[in-house]
Amino acid sequence: MSCIDRTTILSMIPHQGAMCLWDAVIAWDDARVTLRSDSHRDPANPLRSDDQLRALHLCEYGAQAMAVHGGLRGRASGAPVRPGMLVALRGVQLHVARIDDLAGEIECEAQVLVESEDSQQYAFRITCNDTLLAEGRAAVMLGPAG
Repeated sequence: MSCIDRTTILSMIPHQGAMCLWDAVIAWDDARVTLRSDSHRDPANPLRSDDQLRALHLCEYGAQAMAVHGGLRGRASGAPVRPGMLVALRGVQLHVARIDDLAGEIECEAQVLVESEDSQQYAFRITCNDTLLAEGRAAVMLGPAG
């Protein structure tokens, strides 16, 4: 499967401009997606404060990975994409304090754990150079198709 670029990602999710945190999808299937980015090193990253990007923001990276996966699945099936609202984070473990000082690209694998007609739960793992940065689960409630 060929890499899916940032322009395509932007066409599938509500996060636009610098708030779209992912640069590319490097693999995906119906159950999981793997993405990469170097937006954590961008001084203009909108999540930065006090000239730092804290590891807590990896939860947003994980949530956006879920949104990208939903967009890919919707596009592949021809069904309208339903917007989601993050309603819970569970079992989140942050293994670093900040991420703006990481030299390599970050990668996220997000996997569907459970889904129903109106909700989904994913697990996510975010790494840099094979070092685990964060992991956890996130639940999303799905709205009506737009």
